Amino acid sequence: MTDITIIGGGIVGIATALEIQRAWPGLAIRVLEKEQALALHQTGRNSGVIHAGIYYAPGSLKAEFCRRGLEATVRFCTEYQVPFTQCGKLLVATSPLEEERLATLTDRARKNGLNVRPVSGAELREIEPNIAGRVGLLSPATGIADYGAMVRKMAELFTAAGGEITHEADVTGIVESPNEVTLSLADGQRLKTRRLIACSGLNADRLAGMCGLADDFAIVPFKGEYYRLAARHDEIVNHLIYPVPDPDLPFLGIHLTRMIGGYVTVGPNAVLSLAREKYGKLGVSPRDLTAMARFPGFWRTLGANLSSGLTEMANSTFRRRYLRACQRYCPSLELSDLQPHPSGIRAQAVMRDGTLLHDFLIRNTARTIHICNAPSPAATSAIPIAEHIRNEAARLFELKDPANAL
Repeated sequence: MTDITIIGGGIVGIATALEIQRAWPGLAIRVLEKEQALALHQTGRNSGVIHAGIYYAPGSLKAEFCRRGLEATVRFCTEYQVPFTQCGKLLVATSPLEEERLATLTDRARKNGLNVRPVSGAELREIEPNIAGRVGLLSPATGIADYGAMVRKMAELFTAAGGEITHEADVTGIVESPNEVTLSLADGQRLKTRRLIACSGLNADRLAGMCGLADDFAIVPFKGEYYRLAARHDEIVNHLIYPVPDPDLPFLGIHLTRMIGGYVTVGPNAVLSLAREKYGKLGVSPRDLTAMARFPGFWRTLGANLSSGLTEMANSTFRRRYLRACQRYCPSLELSDLQPHPSGIRAQAVMRDGTLLHDFLIRNTARTIHICNAPSPAATSAIPIAEHIRNEAARLFELKDPANAL
């Protein structure tokens, strides 16, 4: 019997475990991770960007957590010597329509209290000579970090404080009673815990569904495919270079990202994935396909975004089309510059009416808390999310006195 069990060994789960272990050092806290190592899915397969929060609706959890998360991430990386750098981000407008959208984003960023400034065409050519665009918007605080290394350091701190991490522990069932929660594992084990926190990313709807919390949404996986630029382009940009996003779409578009390893990637696109945790182009899961097909929201969002979906699929199928998307703002790139790089899969919550859920979604029962939707910028926001979950746990689980918590 543990006091609190946390499901999920990505950055949100490990940050939450560390936060709660520090808040209540006398509790027995365990993390269950179904893989052999931590951070193998969304955390370890994203672009590594420390976001500032330009895009997010003022007043949303995303806007709040991202703004606080940037500061918290930089502070953590500085204190524990996790690799990071604040190289800044440039949003680049390449058409009059994108200039209009950029003006709207500028206003939104300022409402969110962010330090951004416009960049003229002349200045853009001066600070980024390899980038073509009409105007830009600079976010100096945006950066990049090694989120995998950050998770490993958090896990080290968590276990040093008394926490426990169990690998290859795939939760297949949750039964909640008035006094405890019983977890069934794929290997036949049954574990008991007084309280449960689920930070399960791509499987968030399945675990929430075991507790009756997922009747109106489902996770639909979207694959982001990246390329690594040839070594001759390791110095091609000085900032992170982003296109101006379409406000009707939940994804930010193909961008150039300086990576901690000293190279540059382009991507991701966003295509429907036929499996939640298979990353190759031919990766298919009958279970995941069946779950999508049975959910009416999937078909509704597919119909509403058919045109953009077909465009993304074409870019995925034909590398030359992908190249043209990059050449809009980086015209010197050639087909041979696009070299293989690992893809990632984003867990996107879709509501029953087909609406893509843009903000974080957290639900609970008497003894469980579920992070049901935590897409980008969840890595940037992991520490504020963990603090929020700590406060929810204190309220819901009545953990007011660390000396006599339960």
